[in-house]
Amino acid sequence: MSELPEILQSGEPARLIPVVADTSKENRAASILLAGMVAVDQLSQALLGGVGQRLGKRATVRCYTEVVPKLRPEGSRLRPDGLIVVKIGNRTWSALVEAKIGRAQLNPEQIEAYLQLAKVNQIDAVITISNQFAALPTHHPVTVPKSVRRGVELYHWSWMHVLTQATLVGLEGNFASPTQSFVLGEMVRYFDHESVGVFGFDRMNPEWKDLVLKVRSGGTLARTKPEVINSVAAWHQETRDLALIMSRLVGRNVALRLTNKHKIDPALRLKDDSEQLAKTAILNCTLDIPDAAAPLEVSVDLRRRVVTCGMRVEAPKDKKTSRARINWILRQLGGTDASEVFVSAVWPGRSTRSHCGLEEAKADPQLLEAGFSGLQPNAFEVQLVRDLAGKMSGARTFIESVETVVPEFYQQVGQRLQAWVAPPPKIAAIPGVEPEPELEEEPQEPEGPKAYDGSPTNPNTLPDDEPKPEPMGGGIPHWLRRT
Repeated sequence: MSELPEILQSGEPARLIPVVADTSKENRAASILLAGMVAVDQLSQALLGGVGQRLGKRATVRCYTEVVPKLRPEGSRLRPDGLIVVKIGNRTWSALVEAKIGRAQLNPEQIEAYLQLAKVNQIDAVITISNQFAALPTHHPVTVPKSVRRGVELYHWSWMHVLTQATLVGLEGNFASPTQSFVLGEMVRYFDHESVGVFGFDRMNPEWKDLVLKVRSGGTLARTKPEVINSVAAWHQETRDLALIMSRLVGRNVALRLTNKHKIDPALRLKDDSEQLAKTAILNCTLDIPDAAAPLEVSVDLRRRVVTCGMRVEAPKDKKTSRARINWILRQLGGTDASEVFVSAVWPGRSTRSHCGLEEAKADPQLLEAGFSGLQPNAFEVQLVRDLAGKMSGARTFIESVETVVPEFYQQVGQRLQAWVAPPPKIAAIPGVEPEPELEEEPQEPEGPKAYDGSPTNPNTLPDDEPKPEPMGGGIPHWLRRT
């Protein structure tokens, strides 16, 4: 470990307990993360897998801090926060690391300089880490010209992404030794502390309030205006944070659903969503939750000042009457707090949807059938609609409200829904064999969890009968609290 890579003039192996000045928060955070990656294979696999490096048993990861590459522009004082070197058989992959902590923002000129430094030293990539969010590690919160990036890959991790991946690795277990579990737990405990400067996305852009008021007063929006572009960019950061929040709550990787075009080109995603906001005054996103009945759709309507969360499930095709299909969806929502929940039945052809509150549908299921005699619904949509009123225009209150309603909807509705699965085909008859009589099962109403208490992200607020991840290192992680 003491041997330096050939590309370095000087550097130190990453230390779990670095000896740095009290003011060097970024160097300390980078060293602890890189040392954790060396010590815990699963953490390296989780983080580096997102930048295209699949690590098998033969792979080795070495990390260094205070690095000075051999080749530098004359007079340059560039000193990246770290270097990652991965060896897989005869192949070597390397990446410079630049970290920011707290409210510090990544600097485009500095990133360009590191890309040039990587290029002249034949380093494959530059990875930036900050509290800024990106939908994917391949996207970047800072715009850098493609000409500068040519020949070197540029990736980004938010500190919340790092912390979430470390937490999920800890929940999965399967460590090679107790030491790995201890190291990961201490690392998570460190980054969990409020003084370190790791936090989620907690406020919209400065133009947000004026944008909302403009929409409410009937004004028109232009997709090229900074107020629209900056609001969409802020929303993109919030949607990524939402995915991370839900990942920690359910203990599984929750992903943002993006089109292939938007995965490849984040600038196109920004352009398309800005155009949508200008035309419709609506922001939306889709979260893919593993093993959930359907994707979770989130929509923000600035004109109506409401946030809507919804899921759509196909109706059971083995049930031949509309009443049986409607009862199928209502039974799944038996224990749901129905005050803000609505159910829509989607009918075949060009028929409109039937729509009513869940409370009314439970009292009289015929409300969803009215006017559609002889037809059977193809699908059902279940939505929670939250009126934000004045909270919509607040840069902080808007974020707090969204981060409350999304997990609340999933607990009250999403985790209760089950997708219909077609039953296996049956043999009609075998000559000489008496068919066994079919047993009719009485439908059981699912027992749902207790009411969600309104805490936006804290898994310890879930009911006692619900499984909840135990935070490593003891205590409630601060990134699962909203202050």
